[in-house]
Formats: sequence, structure tokens, C-alpha cells
Amino acid sequence: MTSVKEFRIEEPATADELGRGAFVFTDDYSVFDWGKMPDTIANKGASLCSMGAFNFELLEDEGIPTHYRGVVRNGDTLRLRDADQPPWEMAIDLTQVPDLPHEGRDYDYESFHAEAGSNYLVPLEIVFRNRVPVGSSLRSRTDPADHGLDRDEWPEGVVDLEEPIVEFSTKFEESDRYLTHAEADDIAGRADVDELERTAREVNRVVTEQAESGGLTHEDGKIECLYFDGEIRVADVVGTFDENRFSYEGTQISKEVIRQYHKRTQPDWVASVTEAKERAKAENVADWKSLCEVQPEPLDDDVLAVASDLYTAGANAYTDLELFDAPPLDPAIGAVSRL
Repeated sequence: MTSVKEFRIEEPATADELGRGAFVFTDDYSVFDWGKMPDTIANKGASLCSMGAFNFELLEDEGIPTHYRGVVRNGDTLRLRDADQPPWEMAIDLTQVPDLPHEGRDYDYESFHAEAGSNYLVPLEIVFRNRVPVGSSLRSRTDPADHGLDRDEWPEGVVDLEEPIVEFSTKFEESDRYLTHAEADDIAGRADVDELERTAREVNRVVTEQAESGGLTHEDGKIECLYFDGEIRVADVVGTFDENRFSYEGTQISKEVIRQYHKRTQPDWVASVTEAKERAKAENVADWKSLCEVQPEPLDDDVLAVASDLYTAGANAYTDLELFDAPPLDPAIGAVSRL
């Protein structure tokens, strides 16, 4: 289903009923929308599964509907705190994911929703931002005044927001694109776009408060949702170092660390990815990777070890559980700053 986790189906969803299945998390990682990279990060999968399960249990305690059923250990489904080891597998309810026909970059959402009915994964990602870092795409796409900020231009440094900014982007298109409120409402189908936004703000609140309790800053993130029988439920995975950006005393704790490392050490590949995406857009081609002339190279073992410690130490700090035999967060962050 994705480049970093496998998807198991026990009972498929139907037009009228949710199905049952599981995510099996792997140590694979993806940056710049490339998909599976040529190496792995030890314990990354277990750290993401643990954080995702922890957050789903927080959301359910807050009365926010989700598709989460528990983590899987030795064939049993249980709550994270009852697991004897960090889990790799998460049991979930399944919804329908119809095909999204397209011709070039023109996507047929009417056909998607005709097949989806009232049980489907909403084909949107709902993005929330608590701060605007240097290099954020928001700076190139919008002005501060668009978000109620009393500025004519974006400043050079990080902008902390008094109120989160919520945006919508496409989920199933070959290259994601940001949408207006009206475009998102049309693509969402029967799901109410305002309810999707309210859900995203509540998820953001819960994750932000939990991060603060662990000494972390929650900068931004996203959710995906399913629509079933008139109700919106949070789906996929929530509040992990892949879906969200966190920082600790100014240093990133997310896969952004690996993104930036690739920018510094493999600039030709990063530039080729950017050029391929721009060319695909100009030529109305969906598969931009086929136009990419440079392939990514594996990372050194010491870099992968630093990344592993970052994921595991960060998961321990966020959950306040000793899930992993990992260094304290301070030395793990120090190793990142020396990359």
C-alpha cells in the first residue's frame, strides 16, 4: 500500500461494511516522494507503529473516532501499554479505496465517488501547521496576509503561529497538489470538508499537547480520514516522525533530518527529482519518476545508526514509555547535529 509499510487484508470492506486488516511497519523509508529508498533504518518501523498506536489511543480517549483496533503481538490484538515489546503490526478497520482514473494529470473524481458510495478513504490529506519554517512551500504559495498575519512578506526566520493553518492536498495523484477550500470540498465527496478541518485541528491539539509533555515542539503534520455511514474517522497513522515534524531544542526529530542530509550529500539526485517533477507537470505526465535521470545512493552505516537512535529515542520521549533500548534524547540529537 505504501513504500514504508505493508498492508494485510483479513476481511475486505464492502459498500455497506468496514473490513478488517493490519498495517505491518517496515524499516524502509522514503524522502522526496521517491518511494522505497535503497537502504533501511533499524527499528524505524517499530517506533512508528508504537507512536501511531499511542496517538490513536489518545484520540479515542478524547472521543475522536478512528480506524484503530490495537497493536498485534503473538496473534493477539491489545493496547500498546499491554504489549511486552514494541509492536510492528497495527490492527485496523478497512474502508474502500476505489481506483482514481486519470488521463495524464487530469483525474476523474466523479468515477471515484460513484464507486465509493458511503464507505471510502477520503482522497485528501489534511495538513496542519503550527509554525512556518524557512523553506516551507507555504512561503512560495501564499502571503502572510492570506493567513491573517500582519506582515507583507515572510520573514527570514521561523514564524510561530498563534492559530494553526490547515490546508488540503490531494492524496492519490502522482504528484500532490494543494487545493482551495472549494476544490477540497468537491474532491471530498460526501465527507464534509469543514468537519475534516475540525477533525484535523483536534488531532493537532492532542499531538501538540502530548509533544509538549515530552519536551518536544510539534511543528506540523497531516491526517487522512475515512468516511463511513455519515461519520468521519481518522485513518492511516497519526503523529509519527514520518507524518509530522517535531523538534527538540531547535533540532528536527523527523525524517526531515534524512531529507536535509540527502540535500547536502546527494544534490544531483535531489535536483534531478525536482527537474523531473517540473517536466512531468509541463508535459502533463503523471509518472514523474520515469523522467528522473539520477538514482539515490545508499547511506553510510553511521548515518543510518544516527537515524535509528533518533527514531527510537524520540519515540521514548514522546510516549514517556521505555519502549526501546535507546540513548537519551540529548545525545541522540547531538549526533544528528554532527552529521
